[in-house]
Amino acid sequence: MSSRPGARPLGLVALACSAALAGAPQARAADAADATSPTGAEARQAHVRLGIERVKFPGDESVGMVGTTYLVDVGKDIGFSLGPAVYGAITGKRGGFFTFGGEAAWRTKLIGPLATEIGLYAGGGGGAAAPQGGGLMLRPHADLLWVNDGYAFGVSVSKVKFPNGQIDSTQIGLVFDAGTDFNFVPARRLGAPVQSGGRTGIGFDRMEIVLGTYRTKSSLLLNDGNPSPRYIRTLGVRAERGWGRNAYWGVEASGAAQSGVAGYAEYLVTAAIEDTLVKGVVDAGARIGFGMSGGGNIPVGGGALAKASLYGLVRASENLAVSLEGGVAGSLGTGKFRAASLGVGVVWAFDAPAGNQVASRAVRNDFSFGIEQFNAARRDGSTRLLQADVLKIDRFVTPNAYLTGQVHSAVAGGAGGYSAALIGAGWLQPIVSSLHVGVEGLAGASGGGGVDSHGFIGQAQGFVGWQATPAIALRVGGGRIKAGRGPLTGNVVNALVTFTYGVSSGG
Repeated sequence: MSSRPGARPLGLVALACSAALAGAPQARAADAADATSPTGAEARQAHVRLGIERVKFPGDESVGMVGTTYLVDVGKDIGFSLGPAVYGAITGKRGGFFTFGGEAAWRTKLIGPLATEIGLYAGGGGGAAAPQGGGLMLRPHADLLWVNDGYAFGVSVSKVKFPNGQIDSTQIGLVFDAGTDFNFVPARRLGAPVQSGGRTGIGFDRMEIVLGTYRTKSSLLLNDGNPSPRYIRTLGVRAERGWGRNAYWGVEASGAAQSGVAGYAEYLVTAAIEDTLVKGVVDAGARIGFGMSGGGNIPVGGGALAKASLYGLVRASENLAVSLEGGVAGSLGTGKFRAASLGVGVVWAFDAPAGNQVASRAVRNDFSFGIEQFNAARRDGSTRLLQADVLKIDRFVTPNAYLTGQVHSAVAGGAGGYSAALIGAGWLQPIVSSLHVGVEGLAGASGGGGVDSHGFIGQAQGFVGWQATPAIALRVGGGRIKAGRGPLTGNVVNALVTFTYGVSSGG
């Protein structure tokens, strides 16, 4: 598990959104788009992007914000791309300000190495007591880029606006872009044998679900002046990709799953060194992480967070292991958050080594985006309708059963700052060639926006879908959401657009 990078990705969406922070090692030439390989897979040009800018909030308040985006070209040589994105604060006093959504962009060459790109981001979220209203954020931008060998550097002019809030800022920022390939198996070929020719999809080699605990200092006070809990329980997901023989880079997302600090979340880039202690049984390593954090009244200052840890892996099989990790974490800058950390996790390593040419069936993945709504209990005692955007990815483990990862963030309903990160499982059943139904159960962490969630929530729902093409489906569904504690409970309805593709399953 430590020295054998596989060929299969995990596409959990919160991690896909953050992958722009670490995609540079996989840069490709810009003309590698839309090739069809002898293995049966296709390749699209993709871009992982990191942007940094200072946004002005009301009262001339300055907030340093980082944007991370993963864009995949829609067609060949037209320069148009789509993908998920996350924006969050790292400096100022709004740590915990995050939004999640999608971005569309169009790039064209100017002269020589110069190019221009225009785009629009739309997403939901907010937080840190910012004046974001219902949470909908729009960010149109225009960039001037210097492109060289698949990489691009440049200057961005953007406008950050919350239409139902008070934030409206125009600023200049910096942007870095690394070209990569999005290799996939078309939906029409999911039932046919294909050969693995290397990583497909976003390209992670293993994922981990982590139950964690922070132990804070006894003197730590929350932003509202109340004492911080000594122990803060978290639920998180980490995805990693092998780099050389013993190194990994990755991304992770986690959130508080308890009352008192509901709404706290982290989104980090990680790097690890790992080696074998007992061959085939025990591995050990060290990991560092850096990224955005905040919410739940935890005093993180501007939001930048650093973590360091030592960990061990005990294998239950070739592909599954149990992990134990201990370390420290702390806010940077003006943040006062310092804590010891302990985590227990389950690691799933994907089983296909790079370059494997064994024929097998592709693994189905579904990426969905859309909107949901439900009546949400608020901390002021009221119950009001909340609308949230939904980003969702499913990885099938059988032809009908799948694992799912989802992010939901408020866009309307006066709950700006509310977000939920959910994991779970589902079952999809075709009825006729163009019609299917399904059910899924979810659990995770939520909070923010004045919603009375107390951290942990569960959600069960069913859906019916129409398969417009082998790759595109429209789905509507409904179910029930309920918090582990507190009054949050209600009926949920949603509508999603789903894109289906395959990743190589290895041999």
